[in-house]
Amino acid sequence: MYAVGLMSGTSLDGIDAVLCEITGSQKSTKVKMIAFDTYEIPDDLKEKIKKACDPMQSGTDLICSLNFELGQLFAESVKAICKQADFELNQLDFVASHGQTIYHQPIADDTHVRSTLQIGEAAVIAYECGVDVISNFRVMDMAAKGEGAPLVPYSEQVLYQKENECIALQNIGGIGNVSVLPPKESSLPLLAFDTGPGNMIIDEAMLQLYGVPYDDGGHVASAGKINETMLKELMAHPYILQAPKKTTGREMFGQTFTLDLLKRYEDLPKEDIIATVTMFTARSIAVNYKQFLLPTYPIKKLIVGGGGAYNKALMQFIQKELPELEVLTQESLGFSSAAKEAIAFVVMGNETLHRQPSNVISATGAKEPVILGNLTYGRKKAC
Repeated sequence: MYAVGLMSGTSLDGIDAVLCEITGSQKSTKVKMIAFDTYEIPDDLKEKIKKACDPMQSGTDLICSLNFELGQLFAESVKAICKQADFELNQLDFVASHGQTIYHQPIADDTHVRSTLQIGEAAVIAYECGVDVISNFRVMDMAAKGEGAPLVPYSEQVLYQKENECIALQNIGGIGNVSVLPPKESSLPLLAFDTGPGNMIIDEAMLQLYGVPYDDGGHVASAGKINETMLKELMAHPYILQAPKKTTGREMFGQTFTLDLLKRYEDLPKEDIIATVTMFTARSIAVNYKQFLLPTYPIKKLIVGGGGAYNKALMQFIQKELPELEVLTQESLGFSSAAKEAIAFVVMGNETLHRQPSNVISATGAKEPVILGNLTYGRKKAC
């Protein structure tokens, strides 16, 4: 089968679209990447997303409209990646779309039940592209009393797990998340959770201080000095040492968090702020490894994917914080750091069509494995 996977993450750095050929199911799954690209989210749409994610600014009319606006943009991304690969759209078997997370409430509080919301209307994609769409992957796991995240560990288990090697796969998108794959015959469970912020604070700080969307190659962070007072305050955030299972997102480390931070430290040199928030991402990853992983799992390699893999300063900070591990990127193993999550949803969408579960209960805390995703038909099938 041929499929397009779509991922629009919390970093808002673009829509990742990957065209793949996929065969088999579960342990027999084979995936071949045909084409990949990241398509820009227009600045005005980014601002709408940020506003929709902020409880103080959001509204039902904004989210309702944005749902369809993003659905159209996702449909255009499907068409674009197929055109780029010279692949006929009517040859696609399905699209797997993660959607754009607007709010994620994995734990109930006094006024809210456990819930999650991803938008980017699947019906728009299905109609515009004439293809079946699997979307809304998180909700069934949450219905099964899981946290709805992380979901990528299923594909990592299928595609990366080794016979005799324990591997840590660290994704650094807007949020940082880790999956630890024990050897196949090990009694240790696959463990996955969000380590804390990834690029989210760095990117927002770059936008506010320099007017650019990210620290290209980590050059600004490399030119700055780490402010220990700021770093100590950041590392005191209760999420960092919260025990797994845990998930987080823009509602915790988004624009409001960053703007408050910048206001408190407005007298610092700009490059020092960027260096410090970059180290915060690195150290939050390292502390989680030291506290929750390394005492139990015999990890030797840490393989980084996501946009953070291209930030040289961040990668150097991680290696400095975890000198006992070999820190690598997906590219060093012949894979794509940027395409990893989009491919993951192709794998999960394939399982949905095969009516097979694709949540990892040791990662999400769900009571049982469940089939993920909602199916929206895009074309009539022969009877």
